[in-house]
Amino acid sequence: MRIRAAAPAELPLLQSIERAAGEPFRTLGMTAIADDEPLPLDVLEGYRAAGRAWVAVDGADRPVAYLLAETVDGAAHIEQVSVHPAAARRGVGRELIEHLAAAAREEGLTALTLTTFTEVPWNAPYYARLGFRPLADGDPGLTDGLLAISRAEAAHGLAAWPRICMRRELAGSPA
Repeated sequence: MRIRAAAPAELPLLQSIERAAGEPFRTLGMTAIADDEPLPLDVLEGYRAAGRAWVAVDGADRPVAYLLAETVDGAAHIEQVSVHPAAARRGVGRELIEHLAAAAREEGLTALTLTTFTEVPWNAPYYARLGFRPLADGDPGLTDGLLAISRAEAAHGLAAWPRICMRRELAGSPA
């Protein structure tokens, strides 16, 4: 698997990957998540143009997964990571996250952060295996920016299922 920056012509494919990656939520009774529309092309283009959209590509250089990130309170925040089910369980998501970690270190960022569902096996338990820790109320890692993201996600309806903010310190960064 190779990771590279997303190309403009690939943005519709990223939407297709997100739709496919959402389907397994249906098996958990999370139909609203499975049916949620992917980010619009103009939003994806914003991430791409800012150098914050990466794809994992197969041998034919076709994206099978992607990651979007932004900087939030001195950390690289994972806005979205989606892996097509045909490429799942092969470490593709982990490779994308490690790519982001390397890029974040180069930028001098201190950590990776994300918000996720606590009870979905390929969400919080998966991220914990990758070194992310849950952030409880009062934790200094639970920044104003992360709280604002959580509020926005709740307004979008994501709080219908338990969610959590998580953080992974980057090697060489203060804890």
